[in-house]
Amino acid sequence: MNSRRDSTDGPEDVDATFAEIVAGLEREGVGKQAFLDDVDPDEGDEAEPARPVRPEGQPAVATADDDPDAYPDSDSDDPNDHYVPPDPPPLPALRPGTIAALLVILLGVVLLLFPGLFGLTGAIGTPLALIVMCSGAGWLILRMRNTNPPDSGWDDGAVL
Repeated sequence: MNSRRDSTDGPEDVDATFAEIVAGLEREGVGKQAFLDDVDPDEGDEAEPARPVRPEGQPAVATADDDPDAYPDSDSDDPNDHYVPPDPPPLPALRPGTIAALLVILLGVVLLLFPGLFGLTGAIGTPLALIVMCSGAGWLILRMRNTNPPDSGWDDGAVL
């Protein structure tokens, strides 16, 4: 029940078609440059090593050979050679509504794990605990700010 056997979309002999395509590309000279790049220059030849050829209109790519100071040596022991990220800004202080919502979620977790503390059975405590935890999470979501930060200026960039 293979539908590929009855298909007439492609050539009958795939290997012969592939050989024809490869032969046509070799006649056009495709792939010869790759072999020429691997050839080592003569030892007596002091010519500059060949740089990769770039298509016309493409910007040149800087390499370590162009400017040795642009790329510091990775083996250097100098502590000033590597990037040290700045300290992150401090977390903002929690507002009272946020603290209350977190306490409601904590109450829901305690109610879920220990319903006997409140004199409830598991059959009643579990759905009630889930409702309490979802209420706390919903309260946090409703309290999220949807305004720009105060220091954003006129251009707030991409806001998700």
